[in-house]
Amino acid sequence: MRIVDAHGHLGRWSAFAIVDGSAASLVRVMDRCGVAVSCVSHLLGVGPDARAGNAALLEALAAHPGRLLGYAVYHPHDPEAPARVRDLLQVPGVIGVKLHPEVHRLPLDDPGYAPAFEIAAEARRIVLAHSEYGSAFSDPSRFGLVAPRWPGLPLLMGHAGLWPGAGHAAAVRAAAKCADIVLETCGSRMTARHLVRLVAEVGAERMVFGSDAVFLDLRVGLGRVLLAELTDEQRRWVLHGTIDRLLARSPGRAPGAATDGSGSAPS
Repeated sequence: MRIVDAHGHLGRWSAFAIVDGSAASLVRVMDRCGVAVSCVSHLLGVGPDARAGNAALLEALAAHPGRLLGYAVYHPHDPEAPARVRDLLQVPGVIGVKLHPEVHRLPLDDPGYAPAFEIAAEARRIVLAHSEYGSAFSDPSRFGLVAPRWPGLPLLMGHAGLWPGAGHAAAVRAAAKCADIVLETCGSRMTARHLVRLVAEVGAERMVFGSDAVFLDLRVGLGRVLLAELTDEQRRWVLHGTIDRLLARSPGRAPGAATDGSGSAPS
C-alpha cells in the first residue's frame, strides 16, 4: 500500500532530543517503513530563521527528488516573506506553505497570514498549519474562521487540535464548517482509537497521515494507522488517497499521485 507522510520535518529543535534530523536519516527510516514520500518543512525555518531554513529545505529536496516534498515556511513578521514564498512555490517539489501560529505568536486568522493564503491559493498549493486546542493562536476554531475566506484552498489542520477529547471534537466542528479543512493524524497523545473516532466523524477522505518526524518517531505514527480498526478503503484514504488527491491539483505534486482530482476511492 502506498504511504505518503503529509507532515514531517528536517533539522533540530531546542526542546526535543532529535538525534539526527538530516534528510538522509529520514529517508532511511522511510525506506524501512515503506513510506514513499514525506512532505516536510525545515525546523530552522519554523523557528529562528525562515530564510535559512527554507534554503536548507531546497537542498534536501534536490538531494532526494521524489522522496521528499516541501512546505515553504511563511514568517508573518518578515516584510519580504510574501515575495520569498511566492518564489519558493515555483521550485519543483515545493507543494505548499507551512504556518506555525504558536511559534510566530500570531493568530491563524490574523491579517498577517493573509498573503500566505492568497499566494498558496493563486499557486494551487496546500497550506499546513499547526493547531492546538485552547491556544490563542491556533485553536481549531480559527481554522473555521479563516478557511471560508479562501474557498478551494486545502487547509491541513496539523495535529487535529492536538489534544484528544475536547481538541479532537473542536477539530471536527471546524471541519464541518468548511470542506477545505482536512485533519491530520500526528500527535504524541493520538492513538488508534482516536483515529477511528475521527474517521467516523469526518470521513477518511478528509484525513491525512502525518508523523511529525523528526519531532516524533515516524514508525509510531505509522503504526497507529496500520493497526487501527479501519476498513482497507479507509486506511488507503488516510495513508495516501486524501493527500494524493490534494497534491494532484499542484504542479509540485508527488510522483504517482492521481491527476484527475476526482474523489474516487484510492487503489
